[in-house]
Amino acid sequence: MEQLENPSNVGSVSPRVTPGGDGRGVTAANRDGEVHSESRVPRDLEPATPSKPRRRFQLLDAFEKPIEWLIRFSGWSSIIGVVAIFIFIFREAAPMVPKLDWIHFFTSPRWIPNPGGDNEPSFGALALIVGTFSTTFIALLIAVPVGLGAAVYISEFAKGKVKETLKIIIELLAAIPSIVWGFIGLMVLGPVIKDIFTAEPDSLWGKTMVALRLASVETGAAQGTTLLTGGIILALMSVPLIVSLSEDALRAVPDSFREAAVALGSNPWEMVRRVLFPAARNGLLAACMLGMGRAIGETMAVLLATGHNNRIPEVLTDPVRTMTATIAAEMGEAVHGSDHYQVLFILGIVLFVITCSINVISDLIVKGVKKGAH
Repeated sequence: MEQLENPSNVGSVSPRVTPGGDGRGVTAANRDGEVHSESRVPRDLEPATPSKPRRRFQLLDAFEKPIEWLIRFSGWSSIIGVVAIFIFIFREAAPMVPKLDWIHFFTSPRWIPNPGGDNEPSFGALALIVGTFSTTFIALLIAVPVGLGAAVYISEFAKGKVKETLKIIIELLAAIPSIVWGFIGLMVLGPVIKDIFTAEPDSLWGKTMVALRLASVETGAAQGTTLLTGGIILALMSVPLIVSLSEDALRAVPDSFREAAVALGSNPWEMVRRVLFPAARNGLLAACMLGMGRAIGETMAVLLATGHNNRIPEVLTDPVRTMTATIAAEMGEAVHGSDHYQVLFILGIVLFVITCSINVISDLIVKGVKKGAH
């Protein structure tokens, strides 16, 4: 209840206030019970009615718990996925684990899963492992300098439309499917490699190739799909990832670092080498390691571009075969449940362990670099 005060009627007006007939006004009565005056209650004192926004908030509150559990599941989904993949691969390969000659598997280059006649199959994966690491090594030798150089140019030197155009081109390169890169290696880069690394017998170029381990004979490469071709294709596939992540790492360096370097008289290249690279080394290292992971796990491009020949490469123009390409090429032909089928899953376990080891090692290196910086 509200007390109505009127200075002109002090002493004659009772403090009793009653609602008016319409429910909106108030009526003040004197001691004789006669109505003296009537006034309106302000609108802000009227009883509040439930509003639509409040109902909407109540509806959102009802979905709060399901959304929370969905977020929790999303956070654990990657771990669950990795565990599920490992369980599936190990379950398929488990029957072959006690039967496989592991020393022969890791030391022999003879991969003959389906021999003719009554010959015993040979599951030697040494050539496949060497082919996988050799193509990845060639790819990193090309991709890391090119990727870091492109990232520095885009981040620090390119301006305006040039910068935006280069970023769009990099994104388009990352969007090209791996099978298309394989066709490029087979039909475009392969013939170029064969023309460059072919020479006449007893020619100077032929002798130079043999001396530099570019070819095993003076006539040069016998085919265009080689270790070098596969390495170049993998490098082109890894460059967009390295450029994108490296540019993000360089842009994350505070501008105050650049301003301080310029104030001390550094030119742009000194600023990049002595200020930006040390400040962004964690991100740059992570970009290179992820590029390595992209190269070592690639399948269709290396299947088409490397020649798919089971041998340990001795020169750059030798054809090679990788573990991923072997799994892709032979899984469709292997009889389900056979030794060949199970050994292919063992190759998958080896590849899985290698990629996980690379990720763990890169994480330890990044942590060591951070600890050394502090």
